[in-house]
Amino acid sequence: MEILVFLGSVRNSIPPRPARLGARVSAACCRLLTERGHTPHLIDPLDFDTGGEFKPHFSYAKGKAPGDLEELAKLIDAADAFVMVSPEYNHSMSPALAHLLNHFGASLFAWKVSAIFTYSAGQWGGARAAVNMRTFLSEIGCLPVSAMVHIPKAQEVLDENGLWINEGERWDGYVGRAISQLEWWGEAARHQRSGGDVNKTEAFQKDPSQRNAP
Repeated sequence: MEILVFLGSVRNSIPPRPARLGARVSAACCRLLTERGHTPHLIDPLDFDTGGEFKPHFSYAKGKAPGDLEELAKLIDAADAFVMVSPEYNHSMSPALAHLLNHFGASLFAWKVSAIFTYSAGQWGGARAAVNMRTFLSEIGCLPVSAMVHIPKAQEVLDENGLWINEGERWDGYVGRAISQLEWWGEAARHQRSGGDVNKTEAFQKDPSQRNAP
């Protein structure tokens, strides 16, 4: 499957800890997905210029969005599944990740699946952010699988290349559970998208009034 791995941090320096722990987690995720025969693409917010006035991709006329937004929109549309990697900010997901995702309409993510990976330099592994992420990802249409990955003290668990420092077999098994669910649901969703009319579900499309009760 084509899987996008979103790195949810732009914070490049947090002395005295190693910079960008999320890069280690994302590298580990990409490595494990590749080993299982998938094609992961790392999406780093630092590679996309989203500064200045907020104007999402869907606010532009077709084909008129800035090149980096247009490129990412095409990747999202073509993807089968997503892995969202985030630290925890005030018991919530990373502002950098939310800001990047908010640039794209739910139709690009719809009828797909996601997996939540959180991490921290401390003991909780970003678990509280994952609760917030479930709501967010469900709303944009890429429903998260039940198994989540939380990596506490990530600087002691992963090296700079995304390799486990200790107990690699146990970590592979732990992360593998979430990836297995992502594979199962991702393949099922791809089958349904290719063989059926998703509009038959009468899901919310364009008019916000479609959300209203009678």
